[in-house]
Amino acid sequence: MISNRFLSVIAVMPTLALALTLALAALPLGAAGCGGKSAAGAVDYSVSAQKNYEKGLKELEDKDWVAASKYFGFIKSRFPYSKYAVLAELRLADAQFGAEQYLEAIDSYRLFIKFHPTHDMVANGYASFRIGEGYYRQLSGDFWMFPPSSEKDQSATEDAANELKTFLDKYPDSPFRDRAREIVIKVGRRLADHEWYVARFYWDRGKPMGTVIRLRRLLERYRGVGYDED
Repeated sequence: MISNRFLSVIAVMPTLALALTLALAALPLGAAGCGGKSAAGAVDYSVSAQKNYEKGLKELEDKDWVAASKYFGFIKSRFPYSKYAVLAELRLADAQFGAEQYLEAIDSYRLFIKFHPTHDMVANGYASFRIGEGYYRQLSGDFWMFPPSSEKDQSATEDAANELKTFLDKYPDSPFRDRAREIVIKVGRRLADHEWYVARFYWDRGKPMGTVIRLRRLLERYRGVGYDED
């Protein structure tokens, strides 16, 4: 039988792994490993911020989140006043997102918006959209779990819906608006499924008034997700 201690260690490994890579990236070139290489996510640092940034982008494309994090962390440490240091902050968030460390990525995107409110990737809605998408991606992994997602607390689902609606209100012309709308529909369907589940719960227990209240709320709040067509 797998021990609880072992499971707890496994649960935090992704976060610890990323923290370790960022710490390694902050070390001088010689301390990061022989020839700039490391066991997890091989890197080969360059002498300019731009070259390291380009290499980091390539690692993002290749989905090597560890190597990408090293390059961007190195840029922040060695070239703190370069324009690429600011971009590296955003791309570190992208690496966390790619590694499915959504809570960490959400925090990183929020900090990027806070400290760089006029940056192009804030102005076009990218960072804000990724926050909403991050909340949604957290939900995506529990559809197979028991009990069904519609029977669970929907606080995280509501967070995703609220973030994405805020994004759509604030950035109506963003190039990411269509993707956001698609996710809003999916999230709305999930919230509607929960209302339907609760309505049936009340009905099965002989509480028709509770059923009526929930069905009214379902139809008022979640139009266009399927239930108003049934």
